[in-house]
Amino acid sequence: MYAGDMKDKPRNSRLILKAVSHSYGSLSVIDDFNLEVFPNEVVVLVGPSGCGKTTILSLLSGYLKPDSGSVIREGVIRTVYQQDGLYPWLTVTENIRLGLRSIQDPDLIHKEMTELINLIHLEGFEDHYPHQLSGGMRQRVELARVLAGKSDILLMDEPFSALDYQTRLRLRRELGRILEIRPRTVVFVTHDIEEAAQLADRVMVLSNRPAQIQKILSISAPRPRKLTDPAVIDAMKEILTQLGL
Repeated sequence: MYAGDMKDKPRNSRLILKAVSHSYGSLSVIDDFNLEVFPNEVVVLVGPSGCGKTTILSLLSGYLKPDSGSVIREGVIRTVYQQDGLYPWLTVTENIRLGLRSIQDPDLIHKEMTELINLIHLEGFEDHYPHQLSGGMRQRVELARVLAGKSDILLMDEPFSALDYQTRLRLRRELGRILEIRPRTVVFVTHDIEEAAQLADRVMVLSNRPAQIQKILSISAPRPRKLTDPAVIDAMKEILTQLGL
């Protein structure tokens, strides 16, 4: 059995916020906030700009400590940001290999690298540098890196928002496909209701600051989903209603 085989099995990972509050000075961003994310679930956070979505990710990751309440996290967490975090002086292969530092066996590393390159459809680009890739290709390399090795939880902060619309659509489909092959627990922040409806098992619609969950919307349709899927259309309508749009 090699590293890639182990990834397809259910993983023990939990994220819980219990009665969490956090302020920046006198500005209360979240107050008595509760959230539980289950193993291999994709939870998408949507809400008004500035309502505290990124703060919630930072609390889940451990980057921020709450003023009160508790945070429970089980599993290895990796984060994907709006701008990819690739090192410009490293090739595609070298950037992805950073996620495999816990693996010592060269044969296992080679097998894992081959699987990851195939997974993101970048065969033939292994020796390219980030500046030689399109924005969508760079984000696919970033996805491969965070999926590599012993990652259990992905925190994704608007990872596709800087890309053009067609590239975003393609990457949503790719992410949905990849998560079916390599399940992870995911918390995904977006302003894009299409994105939320296409990707989420549950959408959390947040209120204005200080953030509270005003609606939890479950979407049971299998991924990857098309924009024309009735479940996606219904979810988008409900999200728009909850946002008052």
